[in-house]
Amino acid sequence: MHGNMMFQPLLISNLIEHAEMYHADTAIISKNTDGTMTESCWAQIAKNSKRFANVLQSFSLSPSDRVATIAWNNHRHLESWYAISGSGFICHTINPRLFPEQLTYIINNAEDKVLIFDKTFLNLILSIQESLTHVEHFICLDAYDENIKTAFPEVQFYDDLIASQSEYFEWPQLEEQTASSLCYTSGTTGNPKGVLYSHRSTVLHSYASSLADSLNLSAKDRILPVVPMFHVNAWGTPYAAAMVGCSMVLPGPMLDGTSLVQLIDQYKVTNALGVPTIWQGLLTAAQQLGSQLPSLKRNVVGGAACPPSMIKTFKDVYQCETIHAWGMTETSPVGAVNQLKAKHFDLSETEQSKLRLSQGRPPFGVQLRVTDAENGANEVQRDGQTTGNLQIKGHWIVDSYFGTDKSALTVDGWFDTGDIATLDQDGYMNISDRSKDLIKSGGEWISSVELENIAIAHPEIDNVAVIAATHLKWDERPILIAKKSAESQITAEDILDYYTDKIAKWQIPDKVIFVDSIPVGGTGKILKKDLREIYGSVLLES
Repeated sequence: MHGNMMFQPLLISNLIEHAEMYHADTAIISKNTDGTMTESCWAQIAKNSKRFANVLQSFSLSPSDRVATIAWNNHRHLESWYAISGSGFICHTINPRLFPEQLTYIINNAEDKVLIFDKTFLNLILSIQESLTHVEHFICLDAYDENIKTAFPEVQFYDDLIASQSEYFEWPQLEEQTASSLCYTSGTTGNPKGVLYSHRSTVLHSYASSLADSLNLSAKDRILPVVPMFHVNAWGTPYAAAMVGCSMVLPGPMLDGTSLVQLIDQYKVTNALGVPTIWQGLLTAAQQLGSQLPSLKRNVVGGAACPPSMIKTFKDVYQCETIHAWGMTETSPVGAVNQLKAKHFDLSETEQSKLRLSQGRPPFGVQLRVTDAENGANEVQRDGQTTGNLQIKGHWIVDSYFGTDKSALTVDGWFDTGDIATLDQDGYMNISDRSKDLIKSGGEWISSVELENIAIAHPEIDNVAVIAATHLKWDERPILIAKKSAESQITAEDILDYYTDKIAKWQIPDKVIFVDSIPVGGTGKILKKDLREIYGSVLLES
């Protein structure tokens, strides 16, 4: 049969070209490392990305060479992203909160040729510079600074470099399967592993995440990605924002609750994205400042399960819809988003609220299943009750890790996430725990997430973590690590009593330990491994 459709490769450069052409004056607002604000727009972001693309061309790099960034969410970082990937190199975003040994390993494993950094991280870069075996160019994402130049003579400055370049650059027509960006897993066990995204997977992920049934982004929105650009590419929002032409507020290094409230209110943010620990700080600050966050219509919560009490507070106090989402580095990250279906609006408010506690359902482009074994032996019932190993496949899901030909998939082509979950007939997925965080007490499983959700709802508790502690009789028992609210006089007995009638008596934690702070990693997730090392034997102590 004659006739066919035009073919064009799906490229990241297409996204910034679209934003420049059709959303040129849409604002990109950025907080700099010194706390000052820069108001730019998609047209300026596009022009500067082309200038920096010309800079990269002058370095005589080879196609698919890696260019690393260690930077906050700001306009220069955004410009560099499009320059790097658009011109055929690989944008390698690095989490600056990792240990220096891990940073060195990641940079050397990726064989990064260029290292771009915010001046906040100057001392960090200097501390590892001599261990970096492949880096040829160091670029500070800022204007010339004599103090930095004195401390680091080899450094070049972003503003100086782009000032000398033309804003004309013809983006190469790459093959859409060309690698575009590289993120490493957090490496809680062993060395971090690299996940390589392609232009095709990134553009398809942007389509999916923008859908109304997904993150629901449009040109009417002004979004605040609090999730860092070094954490799974800020959940892909810098790409999706260019695709739909929405405005962005980039918070820089100031991620405390007060700073975020001020940004939301001053710049009329409609949609914010981050992990639960960030939103806990935001809610506390909003209450202290007396802000009702009037512009904020939606907030997306990922990275960890969102406590039910937090969802309720956003809805009842701030008229803000909280959208649960789930994903991981290996899934680009969007794997499921909790948006209701039409039939659910016939449910009572209580029933709707219960449904919103799940991590949601997959958008088109990915599939989920739950099996009774990691190798995918048998899929369990999709009844919303039967738990098993959560597995995923799709257009933007990892196939193999960077630098290895070994498949990361099961024998039948699915990626095992390491989560324990249920699925129902509509595809709503509910994670009961990470497999490594489940507590097996006397042969019965206890969900740490469920215990945490109960405790965090107590008005005098700021943050909690539940871990397994070794027990002579039951093998493992749950213990609760808790941070009190300021001025709170709550006791361990008060917390344990709070569990009464909310969960089976045998699942109530054996012990409550109050701490001044709970350790979190670079992506805002609680470091349960560290807590287990500190408190894992506490029930054995006399």
